[in-house]
Amino acid sequence: MRTLILKSLFARPVTVPAPDPATAALEEVGRALEARVRRVYGRSLAIREVDAGSCNGCELEIHALNNAVYDCERFGLRFVASPRHADVLMVTGPVTRNMKVALERTYAATPDPKWVVAVGDCGAGCGVFEGSYAVVGAVDKVIPVDLTIRGCPPRPIDLLQGLVALIDQAAKARPGAETIRAR
Repeated sequence: MRTLILKSLFARPVTVPAPDPATAALEEVGRALEARVRRVYGRSLAIREVDAGSCNGCELEIHALNNAVYDCERFGLRFVASPRHADVLMVTGPVTRNMKVALERTYAATPDPKWVVAVGDCGAGCGVFEGSYAVVGAVDKVIPVDLTIRGCPPRPIDLLQGLVALIDQAAKARPGAETIRAR
């Protein structure tokens, strides 16, 4: 036991080098997203992530949006625990038979106006799970989808760019409106 403690006391700290992938691109996309969200909503955009039966690859990338590298909260995005507080539903994976009713109830509990984003190849068209006895189909077979972000899994920067496109689409849907909703 002493040996382990001494080794840990004199060992150098293990650190991860700073991320290299296009931090300027991340800042640019993030600032554009923040400006659009503030202009259209006047506040933060609340996102509820729903796993409808995926392999969890997309969830890892969505969770990466909250890590220290991407830190989506600084861009006006926040993840909420309840669909009653959400503006956007991010649905991953093909909809399984066990999750069909839960997804429909989540969609019904989300207040209007609401947007649904199908994340990943599985959410868009069942991916490798197509034809499985346990799968109902893609997300758009169960609830209406406003945006599809393809990839297996899509990178966090792709998710942010998709949200920029979603906000632009929402702003075009309601021309002349300064904000969509102010809570």
